[in-house]
Amino acid sequence: MTLRPALALLIAFTLAGSAPGALAGDATAPAAASTAAPKYATLPLEPTATEADAAQLSARFLTRFHYDAQPLDDAMSARIYKKYLDQLDGEKVFFTQEDLAKFAPLKTRLDDAIWNKDLTGPFAIFNRYVQRAKERMHFALGLLPKGFDFTKDESYIVDREKADWPKNQAELDNLWRERVKNDWLRLKLAGKDDADIRKTLTKRYNTLLDRIKQLDGEDAFQSFMTAYAETTDPHTDYLGPRLAENFDISMKLSLEGIGAVLQARDEYTQIREVVPGGPAAKSGKLHVGDRIVAIGQDNGPMVDVIGWRLDDVVAKIRGKKDTTVRLEILPADAGPDGKHELITLVRKKVVVEEQAAKSKVIDVKDGDVSRKIGVIELPTFYADFAARAKGDPNYKSATRDVAKLLTKLKADGVQGVIVDLRNNGGGSLDEANELTGLFIDKGPVVQVRKADGDVEVEGDDQPGLAWSGPMAVLVNRGTASASEIFSAAIQDYGRGLVIGEPTFGKGTVQNLVDLDRFAQTAGEKPQMGELKMTIAEFFRINGGSTQLKGVTPDIQYPKNGDEKDFGESTYDNALPWTQIPPADYKPVADLKAYLPQLMQMHDARVAKSPAWKLMLDQLAQYKKMRDQTTISLNYDKRLAERKELDKIQADFLARRKAIDGDAVPSNPDSTLDDGLNANERSLKSELKAEKEAKEAKDVELDETAHILFDAIGLIQSNPKLAAEVLPYGGKFSEAVAAAPAKGTAGASPGTKQ
Repeated sequence: MTLRPALALLIAFTLAGSAPGALAGDATAPAAASTAAPKYATLPLEPTATEADAAQLSARFLTRFHYDAQPLDDAMSARIYKKYLDQLDGEKVFFTQEDLAKFAPLKTRLDDAIWNKDLTGPFAIFNRYVQRAKERMHFALGLLPKGFDFTKDESYIVDREKADWPKNQAELDNLWRERVKNDWLRLKLAGKDDADIRKTLTKRYNTLLDRIKQLDGEDAFQSFMTAYAETTDPHTDYLGPRLAENFDISMKLSLEGIGAVLQARDEYTQIREVVPGGPAAKSGKLHVGDRIVAIGQDNGPMVDVIGWRLDDVVAKIRGKKDTTVRLEILPADAGPDGKHELITLVRKKVVVEEQAAKSKVIDVKDGDVSRKIGVIELPTFYADFAARAKGDPNYKSATRDVAKLLTKLKADGVQGVIVDLRNNGGGSLDEANELTGLFIDKGPVVQVRKADGDVEVEGDDQPGLAWSGPMAVLVNRGTASASEIFSAAIQDYGRGLVIGEPTFGKGTVQNLVDLDRFAQTAGEKPQMGELKMTIAEFFRINGGSTQLKGVTPDIQYPKNGDEKDFGESTYDNALPWTQIPPADYKPVADLKAYLPQLMQMHDARVAKSPAWKLMLDQLAQYKKMRDQTTISLNYDKRLAERKELDKIQADFLARRKAIDGDAVPSNPDSTLDDGLNANERSLKSELKAEKEAKEAKDVELDETAHILFDAIGLIQSNPKLAAEVLPYGGKFSEAVAAAPAKGTAGASPGTKQ
């Protein structure tokens, strides 16, 4: 998705891995790490011949093979121009209208820049962006010694997406005066004195200035090509070499490295997480909070990495399996002048379990009745296609992992299963197809229409089920793409209940094009990156599309308000909703037979639920705050608003404690605005807050388990109803334990979406 917040691009490279940090490992074995320090470019940044070739080659693919192929002409150039400016300065806080007047001649020439392999124009815009960003940081720093007068009745526009660019330097200066004043006021309201505020903001702006200085030509090219790709449709992307490696890791959930998640903090690269089972964890010598100050390869020299950008540090740590890397560490509990430690690690294959499927059992009680409900949490549809192609019997696959979890849940005696797909943005189309096969006997799952109009039906041809009992799929606005295929198929078959919010609405299929394979060069091929290109559209087996509309749940939960800014319908170039004839399929059950009863029971329960009422009130408060586009810069007014907000938050906290007991944040102030940005709090406090968030009561999941609890009760009490709502007339319900588990044979390598 397009980066909208101001300064997002300045720090984007620090997130080029598994959020919130980057994994110190690699999916592909790069060339031997250089011993030289990176030379951060000075302006002007200039495109390379390889980048020019990659741009032209991408254009050839996009204009010939894209699902909705459009010519790269002056009209497309104008759209790229707009997208590029939004990419760089979506909040209109760096460029002025005077800058835009100078850029204007390029508006209809970006197509020529690509076809003629002359990227000086796009790079000129990026260079001006870097120049303006540096100027803004210096301007912000220059305001700090003076302080601010908070008795004036001023206001600041916090959402500038629809605002105009400042007319000139004077307007831009005033905008940044208001911006810095708001930064100061937030810290002041949090109880900090002027000296602490000045210190915090000086550090903040200097850190951002350092990040700006580290932007390089690859960042410029990535930004421009992202703008071009996303102009064709919202889900086509260009992945430069850095992003391509991380995308590969996210798909196969494994890498070769030391098994540590890193993040940039001040001038250091810090250990944010040690991955269980990896070389770092097994050594027992690397700990959360440790800072990496130097890196060496095998017996080579140590290279100081203080002040480096994160991806350059990660590149030093990456390398082939069974090779050695040495890390010079400043321990977490040591001061800046503390004693350094030298750690030697041998790189190995590391499995990234954080994004792998997980399961748990919820015991649901109602009166004297208790039932076990199994939950499978699936963050993404992953598959290690390369490992499968090599014949690796242990290759990672979402379907294989879920099949194993279902076997375990059956052994635990669960009576129903929830597949939690909240915030699952998709992944492998084949995995969505294969995963559906775990819950149906056999039949079509999805229809795929290609650019030429040809429609292929993909489905499950293996008889038998891994789970034939009652099931539900929990979704939200972040449920997209492959997740919508699975949810729609379960709904169309009547196989289970779909519960939650309407989903994202992404009904297109992307494929990866490795541009290096098509490079017209002799000898070693350059690193040109990859093109993630839309090649098809998928349709439900009932003939409808999930495009734009998404999947509408059988039982809907309250929306959180993000649908105005998040989802396929928010893109101005999204494909329209269409439909095709249905596939040849037959629903296996009719959930309408008990859906009204379940909805009635759900409504009655949540009406009396303190936890549900608290969730609704918190959602209402969140919507109220997110709809606020302008805030006062007057201290007294903001203090009154702060006190009112504190009172609301304190009430929320008291209600939550009454519901959950001790399962609430230990520090009540952690729920309030302390005026700090990401990475300005201590790592310990950030990790603690994340842990508490994970352990907090999940009201939606608990209610979904209760709905499934109700469904099981209705089925058990009414044999006629059971024949209608259980799959295949309920005939598999007792034989499921004896049926061979499906999904142990992996999905074929195929389209990634």
